[in-house]
Amino acid sequence: MAHFDLILAGEVNLDLILYGLPEVLPLNRELLASNFELTLGSSSAILAHNISLLGTRTGFITRAGDDELGRIAMERLAESQVDLSRAIRSTTGTKTGVSILLTHGATRRILTYAGVMFEMTCADLDLDYLASARHFHLSSIFLQQGLHAGLPDLFRALKQRGLTISLDTNDDPDDRWGGVLDAVLPYVDVLLPNDDEVLRIARRDTVEAALDELGPRIPLIAVKCGARGAIVQQGSTRMQVPGVTVTPVDTVGAGDTFNAGFLSAWLRGADPETCARAGNITGALSTLLPGGTEAFRDRALREDFLRQHAFPFPL
Repeated sequence: MAHFDLILAGEVNLDLILYGLPEVLPLNRELLASNFELTLGSSSAILAHNISLLGTRTGFITRAGDDELGRIAMERLAESQVDLSRAIRSTTGTKTGVSILLTHGATRRILTYAGVMFEMTCADLDLDYLASARHFHLSSIFLQQGLHAGLPDLFRALKQRGLTISLDTNDDPDDRWGGVLDAVLPYVDVLLPNDDEVLRIARRDTVEAALDELGPRIPLIAVKCGARGAIVQQGSTRMQVPGVTVTPVDTVGAGDTFNAGFLSAWLRGADPETCARAGNITGALSTLLPGGTEAFRDRALREDFLRQHAFPFPL
């Protein structure tokens, strides 16, 4: 029996979120925010934190700076029972990354200092540790530049060891949507883009056309469509799974938390529609407090919301 259900290798940083800023930001002026939060950030860390609290045995290989931001991030992950035994504290002097999110109502600007997330390479990844899980997940492939050279060989080795693989590309800051992505897609069992990302991955103008292109190549695709829910494609079967209606406080990390619900159900053997429904529930939950993990850290809120919306598996 595998020791872990899921292991991730990925980035970690903190999110500093400023609320109530005007959409137009004039230069050389002091602009006042109405509120701010400092939360655990990065797609990989948010997913690891939240899926662990859903009862998934989770390991996480990451690299953090030897600084206060890194300490806070590691403490938040440890609180959720994520295994960090292979996490690395950088000795290069490079700092832990940070994202500054400037929110303007329903839209936001995201400014990121990558820090040590560019430093981790496949040489930092213990293959035997990775193979002690049933499943491997990678997020933010374009940000993790140090991994690129070794990723195709890593994915091939993990498949040979019997693991399944999921991928959430997240955005490509260079807007190229190629390179290492083209090399690893043949090994991916579950692809988890949002509705904008799937267009760029497939180089198509509509979600339907993108799924027509990618569906024959990838066994299962779940496209995140925000409040509209998700579109799931498995083989020739395509379905729309409605979202969960809430009044969001903050949508930061909602897509990563959809991944947590979806994969937690998929690893329990659920059908794609049930997986998407689970993802819609957890994604909606994450929007009820600032940042991508705060709603999950509130145990009463988390358990009440999942029970109220009939999350398909016991906690």
